Amino acid sequence: MKKTLLALTFAASLGLAACSNPGDEVVVSTSVGNITQEEFYNSIKEIAGDQLLQQVVIEQILNDKYEVTDKEVDEELAAVKEQYGEGYEAAIAQSNLTEDMLKTNIRFSLLQEKATKDVEVTDEEIQKYYDQASQELNARHILVEDEALAKELVAKLKAGEDFAKLAKENSTDTGSAEKGGELGWFSVGTMVEQFNDAAYALEVDEISEPVKSDFGYHIIQVTEKRDVKDYGTLEEKKEEIRDAIAATKGDWNKKMAELIKEAKVEVKDKDLKGAFDGITSAE
Repeated sequence: MKKTLLALTFAASLGLAACSNPGDEVVVSTSVGNITQEEFYNSIKEIAGDQLLQQVVIEQILNDKYEVTDKEVDEELAAVKEQYGEGYEAAIAQSNLTEDMLKTNIRFSLLQEKATKDVEVTDEEIQKYYDQASQELNARHILVEDEALAKELVAKLKAGEDFAKLAKENSTDTGSAEKGGELGWFSVGTMVEQFNDAAYALEVDEISEPVKSDFGYHIIQVTEKRDVKDYGTLEEKKEEIRDAIAATKGDWNKKMAELIKEAKVEVKDKDLKGAFDGITSAE
């Protein structure tokens, strides 16, 4: 969880007691008239509407499926306090939060975190991650937009042309191009998945075929490999690796859509009928 002061959700700031069973009971009386539960409920619908309903339902579903202890919340709160130091009180005041409201936010964020980590991680994935994470690579690359150009450059490299020269002349990654494509040492998770897997599959000095990512086509050469000192055994690292893989596989929007579908959510209020349409379509 990123240790930062988040804007409080509608559900936490508005409260829900007055939203249930709206009727003629007076919520507030003033010299200029009363505000009934029904009026208050309708006002909340206008102000918060779909967003508030989503928040309330999702939090209820998460609380049913996952547990966040007071200890976990207190540990996260301590981390926030450590991050802000002497400026903590001023920071929560500036965010219009009380400490109790911040703890409500932290609890919900932890629930979200547990939901996104609730994905299947296989032993094969753990072994692959361990094999990669126990090594660091020193590599260089050439990045181009066009696959045909990438294949042409691979052919030139395999024919013996200079990698650094071709990187300077062709790579769209200007930061590394000036250094002959040099990326320096990196470990698993540093690069995008396609680049990472291709690089770790290479032998030292081997030239890759073009590797497509969202950035374009990479031509990769690993120049050195080294073991990570005192990385630990597979058994020692297994749970840590499982969490790391789950975090990368977790997709909050997709998970939320799955949870809502499983809970068989049916909105009875005609004004809020479409509250979950955008969410469930993300599955």
